Amino acid sequence: MRGQEPVLLIGFGNMGQALARGWLAAGRPPATIRVVDTAPAALAAAASLDLAASPAVAEVDTAFRAAVVVLAVKPNQLAAVLDQCRARGTRGVVHLSIAAGKTLDRLSAGLGADAAVVRAMPNTPAAIGKGVTALVANAAVTPAQRALCGELLAAVGSVAWLDDERHMDAVTAVSGSGPAYVFLLVECLERAALDLGLAPGLASELALATVAGAAAYAERADVAPGELRKRVTSPNGTTQAALDVLMAERGGLGELLKRATEAAARRSRELSSA
Repeated sequence: MRGQEPVLLIGFGNMGQALARGWLAAGRPPATIRVVDTAPAALAAAASLDLAASPAVAEVDTAFRAAVVVLAVKPNQLAAVLDQCRARGTRGVVHLSIAAGKTLDRLSAGLGADAAVVRAMPNTPAAIGKGVTALVANAAVTPAQRALCGELLAAVGSVAWLDDERHMDAVTAVSGSGPAYVFLLVECLERAALDLGLAPGLASELALATVAGAAAYAERADVAPGELRKRVTSPNGTTQAALDVLMAERGGLGELLKRATEAAARRSRELSSA
């Protein structure tokens, strides 16, 4: 990370703090970051990281000329924040929004038609630097601004750029909501282990370690997950017996996940148009 471009971070909740920690860990000097948040606890958290913080955008020193303004507030807070950012000025600044469901058109409407805007969808594992973020930019974003936004999100995981904003609903359904599906899998495996008679502590340990280990193995393998599944499935063995249930008639787990992600994508579209 080049790390010298001034960043104004508006919103210092869980994701805002994860981003700031990622930037600092990547070598960005604290003096290049300014935080805005109304919550006393958030201001205290910023101070603990040696970051200057203010309760309002208007209170940020005008001498601090941000190259990028990161909008890490809740969707219902965004309209007021956009007004404040517009009043501060948008010339030469790229606004990077991680507010769920807020489209480029809505962001541009709040900031001004000529504003450079990038919309991003990070996910929960960004808190430990293992997230994945999809980004899409409007036509006003320059190549340098695009690179800067990519760098900032890469500090908390991998990044993927979209050419079509309509794909953001699918991203939301798969990677945005996806961690909850995995947490549910761990929960279900733990419950199944308990039903089979294992002690609670052991059931929890086995379920979590199995999912985490399999995911790490798949990430490092040079073959597709489907091939990995075949490699660990002996004909007529225990794994095959279980997969016969999970891949049962009418699509099994695959069909269930398809329906689940379709429902999530549909809801994402509804929220974007609300």
